[in-house]
Formats: sequence, C-alpha cells, structure tokens
Amino acid sequence: MVTLYEETERSYDGALRQALTPDGLPDVASTTAGGPETLDAVHYDTAELRLLRGGITLRRRTGGHDAGWHLKIPHRDGHRTELRLPLDAGSARRVPDELVTRTRCLARGGRLAPVAHLRTRRERTLLLDRDRHTLAELVRDEVSAQILDAARLPGPVAASGPDGTLAELVTWTETEVELLEGGHGLLDAVDHRLREQGLHRSATTSKLARALADRLPPPPHSSEPAAGSAGEALACYLREQAAKLRELDPSVRLDEPDAVHRMRVSVRRLRSALTAHRCLLERETVDPLAEELRWLGQVLGHARDAEVLGRRLGAQAAALPPAAHPAEVADRLHAWFDHRYAYAHRAAVHAMGGHRYYALLDALDDLDTAPPLSARADRGASQGRRVLRRERRRTGRRLRAALDLPAGADRDRALHRARKAAKRARYTAESLSTLLGATGRRCGKRMKKIQKALGVHQDGVVAEQALLPVAAAATRAGEATFGYGMLYALQRRSAGEQLATVQRHWRRLSH
Repeated sequence: MVTLYEETERSYDGALRQALTPDGLPDVASTTAGGPETLDAVHYDTAELRLLRGGITLRRRTGGHDAGWHLKIPHRDGHRTELRLPLDAGSARRVPDELVTRTRCLARGGRLAPVAHLRTRRERTLLLDRDRHTLAELVRDEVSAQILDAARLPGPVAASGPDGTLAELVTWTETEVELLEGGHGLLDAVDHRLREQGLHRSATTSKLARALADRLPPPPHSSEPAAGSAGEALACYLREQAAKLRELDPSVRLDEPDAVHRMRVSVRRLRSALTAHRCLLERETVDPLAEELRWLGQVLGHARDAEVLGRRLGAQAAALPPAAHPAEVADRLHAWFDHRYAYAHRAAVHAMGGHRYYALLDALDDLDTAPPLSARADRGASQGRRVLRRERRRTGRRLRAALDLPAGADRDRALHRARKAAKRARYTAESLSTLLGATGRRCGKRMKKIQKALGVHQDGVVAEQALLPVAAAATRAGEATFGYGMLYALQRRSAGEQLATVQRHWRRLSH
C-alpha cells in the first residue's frame, strides 16, 4: 500500500564550513548527529526524460531509514508530495504498477527504464526542540551519479557502468534542509545561516536534475500576453485548468472518489473558455482542441452519469415505504448502476491510454507555453465585459425560449440547452474574474445557481428514462415493481420549484 508524505526542503551547493548551532533558530533547543547513511538509488524515466522535465522523480533506493520506491511530485506552492512503496513492490527491472499508473500522464505511454544510478554518503544533523522532537533535518551529501544507458540520451559518454551499460560519472557535494515538524520561519532562519557561510540555493530541483542537467532540452519559449489584458486572464485560467486535468489523471486511472467528476469539470472549463473566447484566440488552433476536449468530456461523462444516477436513485429507493420493498429496489439499482459505472470507467481508462488522449495532452502543453492569442487579446477589461455580456445574452435567449414552451420533451431539451449555456457563461465569468473583479465574480455565482437548478431538473429527466430498463429487468426476474413506479413519480416532484429558482436568479442577474 502506498504511503504519502508532504515534503518541504531546500538544497544548496557545497558544504558547511562550521557546524550549525541552535542560536537564533526558532524553537530549536539543541542539535544532534543523526548518524551517517549510505544511500543507493536507481532513477527511472522515459528515454525523453519526460518525468524529469515535468519535475517528477521516480527512484528505487536502498540504505537509509526510508528505503523503498519513492515518487516525488511537485506542487505549485513549492512543496512536494512523496509517495512511498516498499522495496518488494517491484524489482530493479520492473517499476510497481501503481507508480507506472501515477506517471502515465507525463510518460505519455513511454516505457520507464533506469536512467541514472546515484550513490550518496550522507551525514545528518537533527534540529531538536526542548522535548527532543525533531523539527528539521540538515544533511551533507557527497553524491556520485552514473548516467545509465547514455547511448540513447543526448550528450557525451565517459565511462562504462558496472552492469555493462554505458555510463557517465558525475560527482558533487550539496547540503539539504528538510522540515519535519518545524515551521517555515525555521526554514528561513536556517537559510539565512547557510547563506552567511557562503552557500547558495541549487539551481536544480533534485539530484537527478543536476546529474542530467546537460541532457535536458532547453525550456520551450513562453509567449506572455500583455499585463492586465483579457489575454493574460485567459492564459492564466487555461494553464490552471490544464494543470488540474493533468493532476487528476492518475486519480481517475486509480478510480479514486470523485476523480472522474473533477476531471470532467476541468475538461468542461477548458472547452468553455476556448469556445467563449474564440475572438481572442486563433481559431484554426483552438477549434480542433475544443473538439478533442468535447470527446474526452463524453468519455468521462458515461462513467460520471452512471455514478450520479446510482447515488441519486439508490438514496431515494432506501427512503421508500415498506410496501415498495425499499431494500430490494435499492440493491438492484446499486448493482445495475455499479456495473455500468465499472464498464464506463474501464472504457475511459482505455481511452486515456491511447494516442488520441496523449495528443490532447501534448496540445494542452503547447497551450501552456504559447497560447494562440489573437490581436484582440491585448485589449483590457472592456473586451472581457463584451465577452461576458455575449454569454449572458446567449443564456437569456435560450432560457426564455425554453420557459415559453409547454411541459414536455421539447421543453426538457430546451432547458438542457439553457443549462449548458448557463454553465458556459459561469466558466467564462470565472476565467475573467482576475480582470473584471467583483462584476465577474457576481455573474459567475448567479450563473452557477441557475446552472445547478437546471441541473437538478435535468437529473430528474435522465433518471426517469434510466429507471425504465431497470424496472423491466425487475419484472422479468419476478420482483415487485411498485417501488420503481414511485421512484419514477418522484423525479419531477420539484421541477416547478427548480424553474422558479432559475427565474428568480435570472431576474436578479438581469437587474
């Protein structure tokens, strides 16, 4: 079973000339030697070093107090999450399946193989409080790195590894400080003391990055829109949503709770932003990308719909009166929709292992570094207001047309179209919130309430149709079906109430 650790550390080039004392370090009462360690780690990556380029390191390490498989994932706030598995979870030739799954998004289907062998002689100093709790750990590392299989990596070859593979030897000394129970004030105080002794922060984020520094391609040229422009707000929003999609990839593959829903929301936000802001973007680039996002949303939607319907109808069935056989009805509904969710989830994961999905991820990477902005993107808040007004008018037209129809299938379809328009307007307002301030936030909140009320109505429409085949299967099995009829009648019970809510929020938004 994987174990998660939150890691906050800083690395420095070189070694201290004098031992660190507790004077002036917040909450530190004493220091003590933690004992030497000899660490032996093999790092894994694709031939193109895709993991390292994404800031992720994957290693199998022996020696020390935390021997095992380690996967380190950086976060935007500067800290890292480290996932650990025991050594026997894999072998020198086979990366554990769970870690392969968690890195598949960055690896893009590439095979993970050893790229470097690092040996480290470590001397540890523990910073303790009055109760002898370790607040932080200061280490001096003497590192020797062999670049494995260097023939397939760019750069010179200098030596041969012990197993016969080509290797280049790199050595250096560095100092690291890692917080354990202390606060960031302690980290800053240690940083000041280290700088007083002439140490400087490492330019690389990890030992592996330092060892392979000359083999990493230069970062792609990033085109930045004008500050304070509609293009800047849009580019920032697109980067944020693309990052969320990538972060959720392993959670979806591992079927973690609510992961499919959250990834689907990121997909919809990206597609809505690309579609609503077409006037700010080069359409020949973003239109195909928006279509691919639509495909991914549909792939995820099959699993999400089964999950939502099973939860909704199962809860309603459990509340039925005894005469309706609530337990029997709930059991069949859970089994029915669990089966459909499992099938749809497998199909989604299969799609996420194909070329089409990886090509979509590549396109989102390009969107991060060089958003295809048009000349209009340099305009300021006035351009953002025009886009938002257009989305509001579009929502209003669809909503009025739907409410003018008599109850029935045509109105249901029209209300669903109005819901999609309200959702797009909401996401458009979110994408412009940094540019439009309170105006954008207010519009986004109102559109969210309209969308949610219409969503409850649509859930009822879909649930009605979903109940029919379940009831038919119960009939063939000789089960009582009175409960399914009661559930069918429940689905539209609050329809009038939801539509009144929609009208109320639309009036407030219009005013």
